[in-house]
Amino acid sequence: MTGAPERTVSLTVNGTARAARTEVRTLLSDFLRHTLGLTGTHVGCEEGVCGSCTVLLDGEPVRACLMLAVQAEGRRVETVEGLAQNGELTALQRAFMSEHGLQCGFCTPGILMSLTAAERDGLPEEETATHVLAGHRCRCTGYNGIRAALTRSREGGSDEH
Repeated sequence: MTGAPERTVSLTVNGTARAARTEVRTLLSDFLRHTLGLTGTHVGCEEGVCGSCTVLLDGEPVRACLMLAVQAEGRRVETVEGLAQNGELTALQRAFMSEHGLQCGFCTPGILMSLTAAERDGLPEEETATHVLAGHRCRCTGYNGIRAALTRSREGGSDEH
């Protein structure tokens, strides 16, 4: 640490209570990655534009690169590491694999988190594809595979071709 004021941040991450000391200026993305070791949350633009750092805060998608870790005090954070349960991928994750919805995978965790929130909220597929994906920058896929994965997941199918 560099002598900046520190504070203990206590929060629930992927269903587990966690607490750690950090500088008050530490971004939530850095806290998750470097302090808690949850490296699935990626940092791209550091300006909230690309969406790679998206996590769910009390069920709502937020850009972890625009939020301080201390702002998450006492709250519930979900990261991509928390999607799979007991080693089983979600239908959306399986559909991403089946439909080749990822290439390099850098943006994938943030997209999965936003799409997960949209599915939980019951947003219609077209609204999800149009509005939710507009907040994410993927330089590899052209979004066709991502849209196909969303359709496959919503139709209940996620088996490999």
